[in-house]
Amino acid sequence: MSTRDVPAQIGDLPPIGRPANSALVAQGLTRLEQVATLGRARLLALHGVGPRAVRILAEECERRGLAFAE
Repeated sequence: MSTRDVPAQIGDLPPIGRPANSALVAQGLTRLEQVATLGRARLLALHGVGPRAVRILAEECERRGLAFAE
């Protein structure tokens, strides 16, 4: 699937870019609570998810009272 086919924003996730969205959708992740269970290292291991996307996701988790898994 081309990143052009992926929406700019999915589920309740903050805008993190289409490549990162594509990587998360491929893993079946569309909610911030699901993403938080992966943790930073596993997120960064996904092709398309970079430090910027992880930072945005971490900030949104903090804002909502969630925390990344260790």
